[in-house]
Parts: sequence; structure tokens; C-alpha cells
Amino acid sequence: MVTRHEAGRAVAREAGRAVAREVAERVTDPELPLLTLADLGILRAVDTDGDGRVVVTVTPTYSGCPAMAAIRADLTASLRAAGFADVEVRTRLSPPWTTDWITEAGRRKLADAGIAPPGPAPARAAGPVPLTLDPPRRRVRCPRCGSAETEELSRFGATACKALWRCRACAEPFEHVKEI
Repeated sequence: MVTRHEAGRAVAREAGRAVAREVAERVTDPELPLLTLADLGILRAVDTDGDGRVVVTVTPTYSGCPAMAAIRADLTASLRAAGFADVEVRTRLSPPWTTDWITEAGRRKLADAGIAPPGPAPARAAGPVPLTLDPPRRRVRCPRCGSAETEELSRFGATACKALWRCRACAEPFEHVKEI
């Protein structure tokens, strides 16, 4: 039988978890500050243990993501500012992050900022990733005018997860988040 004290602790733990989750969901990505970690889909779990300890689990966009130190620091600072003294940020690499995890709200924010959101991630069989030397043959719609008459200028943009494109219709350059 659950005692009144135990039931009260369970309610407090759940309330703490909800507050911690709300705080963590508002933290922005340091490389794409228009997106929250929730928008980006890298925030995997937020748990509390009832004694004030918060454990946040994130999956980086790729295993060598240079923003992970800043993400950890931002999560820790935000949760401590909200009253959680004991914060741990864990990294989980499996399953690997995919651009399919970006929320619809995140995709709209990217497009509104002039960054072409990714399309569906390529389907891959389990095992090693095959090496292809040919550039991808695809069209990316211009986030400014909507034209599909675009061209890739550089496979690498300001960050490893973006490429630089130009619209042939409106002549504007734009970034595109690569499908991973």
C-alpha cells in the first residue's frame, strides 16, 4: 500500500519533471538559435528522481557535433536558474539523430528564417553507410520565392549540417539543412 507521504513525493516528482521538461524544451541550439532543442528533435528525455536531481538526455545531430559542450552548458544553466541544483546531461548516440526528428514547427521556423528545411531523410539499410562519389541529384525549393530552380553552390555551409544553395529564379543564396 502506498503511503500518503510516498504519494506526495510521486506527485512532486512528476511536477518537477514537467517543469524541468518545459525549461529544457526552451533551450535553443547554439548553431541554429532560431530552433529550440525540442524543435530540432535532439532532446530525448528529461527525468527527475524526487530529490531535485534532473537528468537530461540528448542525441547530437552527429557524433562529432562541436555544439554539444555549449548545449550541455546551456541546459545546465537554464535548469539551475529554474531551481534545479543537481543537473546531469547525458548523450545518447543510438538510435542516431535524423533530420526527420525536426518538428513541423522547427521546419516552419527554418523556412521563415530563409533556410530551406530538409526533406525526408534517405532510407538506409543497417550496416555501413555506402560511399557515393557523385553529388546528389535533387532539387531544393527556395525558402524565399518557392522556386525549385535552384543549384547547390557548396556542399558545406556555415555548419557541417548545412549546404549553400542559390535560387536561379530570384538569384538569392540560401542555406539548406542536409537530410541525415
